[in-house]
Amino acid sequence: MKKEKDEAMHSLDIQSADQVVRHVALLIEGGKLRPGDRLVPERELAQELGVSRPTVRAGLHALAAMGVTESRQGAGTFITGGPPRLGAGPLSFLAALHGFTRDEIFEARRILEVGAAGLAAEVGLTDRHATMSEEVTGMFASLSEPQTFLVHDVRFHRAVAAASGNPVLLALVEMVSSLVYEQRRMTVEHAHDLKESAEMHRRIYQAIRDRDADRARMEMTVHLDMARQAQASEELPAGVLPSRVVGSVA
Repeated sequence: MKKEKDEAMHSLDIQSADQVVRHVALLIEGGKLRPGDRLVPERELAQELGVSRPTVRAGLHALAAMGVTESRQGAGTFITGGPPRLGAGPLSFLAALHGFTRDEIFEARRILEVGAAGLAAEVGLTDRHATMSEEVTGMFASLSEPQTFLVHDVRFHRAVAAASGNPVLLALVEMVSSLVYEQRRMTVEHAHDLKESAEMHRRIYQAIRDRDADRARMEMTVHLDMARQAQASEELPAGVLPSRVVGSVA
C-alpha cells in the first residue's frame, strides 16, 4: 500500500513539474520571455501556479535539462540564449508515432555519441573541457538526488557533442538527449549506484582531455552499454530481479 501511495505521489509530482514547464513554454511562445530574460523567483512562481517550491525546482530542473534555462549563482534563473529547445520537437512526434524502443534509441546514441567523444578528443577544443568537468563535479555532488543527477548527466553528453566542434552532430545529440531525458526522468529514482555512473563520465572526460580518441570512444561505448542494461533493470516488473544490475543513468 505504501509503495502504491509513493508511486502515485511521484506521478503527481512529475505532472506538477510539467505544469511549470508548460507555463514557461507559453510565456516564451507569447513573447513574454526572451533569451536572456530572468524568471521570477521560485517563491513567486510557486504562488502564481499554486504549487510547492520543490515542484517549481523540479520543473526548473527539467527546463535546464532541455537547454531552455540556466542558473546563475546569486542571480537567479534565466532563459538561455539561442532558440529554446522545449523537448525533442519533431523527434518526439516520430517517437510517439512509430513507437521508438529503448534499444533503438540506445543504438542511435551509440552511433552518435561514441563518434562525438572520439572527435572531441581529436579536435582538442580545450575551452569546452571546463563544462564537462563541471557537469562531472555536479554528478558527484548530487548522488542522493537522482533528478538533479540526471540533469548534469544530460548536460555532460551535450557538452561532449559541443566539444566535437561539429554543430550538426551537436544538434542531433541534443534532439536525442531531450528524448532520453523525457524517458529517464520517469525511472531515474530507481537507478542503482549513481556513483559508478559518475565515475564512468569522469573517465570519458579524462580521455577527451588527454586527447586519446580511441580511449574516449571505448569509455563512451562501455558507458552506453551499461546504461542500456541499467535502464532495462529499472523498467522490470516489481519483484523481478535482473541477472545483473549495473549502476549507470544516461
